[in-house]
Amino acid sequence: VQLQASGGGSVQAGGSLRLSCAASGLTFGSYPVGWFRQAPGKEREFVAAISRSGGDTKYADSVKGRFTISRDNAKKMVYLQMVSLKPEDTAVYYCAAGSYRTDEVGYDYWGQGTQVTVSS
Repeated sequence: VQLQASGGGSVQAGGSLRLSCAASGLTFGSYPVGWFRQAPGKEREFVAAISRSGGDTKYADSVKGRFTISRDNAKKMVYLQMVSLKPEDTAVYYCAAGSYRTDEVGYDYWGQGTQVTVSS
């Protein structure tokens, strides 16, 4: 099983990025998927999650209205569209499969992380 996160980069505040998470080695449509992030010196935190079908989503309050999670089960891909980025969004972003929770319980598979840096 492998999750490969990509799409990170450096942007100015107010900019946008789209993160991608490519899955292999699992029946992708059977797994809810989440995005988490970890800023320097801080614990990893929940960002967003999407249900198996993509019909349900949830977000951390800090990103609600600015980030959108989506998935394409045929392509085994999950996306995180981020707009109106703020310096406090700077972190390493991880995708994880296996749960729809807002904590890390049940997320059995994790990607390697992709760095997002937002400058003011």
